[in-house]
Amino acid sequence: MIDFAKEDYHLSADINDGLQHFRKKFKLPLVNASPAIYLTGNSLGAMPISTAAYLQQELNDWGNLGVEGHVHAQKPWLYYHHNCKKGLAHLCGAIDTEVVAMNSLTVNLHLLMLSFYQPTSQKFKIIMEKGAFPSDQYCIETQVLFHGYDPATAIIEVAPSVGHSISMEDIVNACEGQEECIALFLFSGVQYYTGQLFDIKNITALAHKMGAVAGFDLAHAIGNVPLQLHDAAVDFAVWCSYKYLNSGPGAVGGAFVHERHCNNLQLKRLGGWWGNDEKTRFLMRKGFVPVASVDAWQHSNAPVLSIAALCSSLDIFLEATIEQLRAKSILLTGYFRYLLSKNNNENFEIITPSSQAECGSQLSLLYQKNGKATHDALLKQGVLSDWREHNHSGEGEGVIRLAPTALYNTFAEVRQAATIIIK
Repeated sequence: MIDFAKEDYHLSADINDGLQHFRKKFKLPLVNASPAIYLTGNSLGAMPISTAAYLQQELNDWGNLGVEGHVHAQKPWLYYHHNCKKGLAHLCGAIDTEVVAMNSLTVNLHLLMLSFYQPTSQKFKIIMEKGAFPSDQYCIETQVLFHGYDPATAIIEVAPSVGHSISMEDIVNACEGQEECIALFLFSGVQYYTGQLFDIKNITALAHKMGAVAGFDLAHAIGNVPLQLHDAAVDFAVWCSYKYLNSGPGAVGGAFVHERHCNNLQLKRLGGWWGNDEKTRFLMRKGFVPVASVDAWQHSNAPVLSIAALCSSLDIFLEATIEQLRAKSILLTGYFRYLLSKNNNENFEIITPSSQAECGSQLSLLYQKNGKATHDALLKQGVLSDWREHNHSGEGEGVIRLAPTALYNTFAEVRQAATIIIK
């Protein structure tokens, strides 16, 4: 039985943490010349110490081999994107041919929507959560306009009927009377503002029941919670890798396409050199022949330096495993929630769902007052958190987002941060 109320719980939890040695694999930022309590891995992950060596290897090969590095580098650049498939497949619950590192999140979302959002005069609507991350909103809005439809009538936004979380019932109710019109379900894996983990499996099943496509933005989910995209029959997903995947600012994005679509060579898509069949890519012939995998959605050769940084992090994930990280994450977040909730605080409300099945690492504190002051106090005392002004609802002053991350945060750090917040 876990007893968060024990005064020394944080000490025993850190001593018994079988993953504690992974903290030494990261360089944590400094605040006032001291290592910070870094609770913003949901915004930009901490840097793996090994990243420098991964990058240096490619720089050495570039310097020593020049163009010959495409074939003779230690990890030949022609096939460099293959190096991260095992790690991405592990995190996504996918097979290797369903995942690829390429482009950036929003570029990938546009590319995959061009394939999977094929509206007709009857079936043209997209259903999504209200208050999705702005880039998703802009992408969906402009895709609808691109196809000649009015966003006001073509986009269905689901809002919570009670509280701050969107239930499956809310989604089902939003679909009522629209079943024959909805072409695409497009939701976050984890909602960036509230930290809600959506039920990917059941949302996908609902979409397919209506003859619609199911797509997901996994920016805040991948590397945070275990995913089972293949078994859930998700049609497509996209993500960035600079948050929980610790791959650096502006890092390469990624995409998943289910193998049933990867094998459909007639599926519409925009073609590029690196999406063409590897066997004929360098014959320089006319006629696009897509690779029978998600790699077919690549356009240009792989950004080697960016993928090298991603590989340095993925190798750590493969060693730790997402299942073990999730088990620790549940304890870290549960302990944090307990500490923040044991004393009534009229200044804030935790708007992240309390159920383990409905949240990842992030806790979102909605402040009515003193939120920005609390955020500033945290920073002054060496705790890096994220402050967001009030969202689309205009409710409250704003939200402090805190994400204790299993790879490098400790239970003692969670306790220290909670102490500052509840003062």
